[in-house]
Amino acid sequence: MKLLSQNVEKLFKECLSENGTLVEGVIVKAKLNITGHEEDIMSLLLQLPENFYQSKGGGWSFLCANETKDGTEWTGLHTIIEKLIVLGIAAGKAKYLLPKNLWQALPGEMPYFVILDKTEESSHE
Repeated sequence: MKLLSQNVEKLFKECLSENGTLVEGVIVKAKLNITGHEEDIMSLLLQLPENFYQSKGGGWSFLCANETKDGTEWTGLHTIIEKLIVLGIAAGKAKYLLPKNLWQALPGEMPYFVILDKTEESSHE
């Protein structure tokens, strides 16, 4: 699945569920059931720059997540970036690097997050 605003929006809507796991974003709180969508979510996340990857850069600012790893702007909307991150958190494939109460100290008061791309085996090395 190609990282495009419309693909993230569609996937987010498909995962919304009354009985899902509550995930908090920058502004949005959503109940998501990502069952069956895990591969699509990870595929989208892995199109972001490698600075976000746990195995490469260790995490980066939310404000830098509007481009793909080849430098192409895939969205101009922070709300769409937020939906991608929230999907990643729900899938256990992304997390914030600091708790929300510390975001005010970060540039633009926006969180840093990391894509959890390491496998269990490589994380024990």
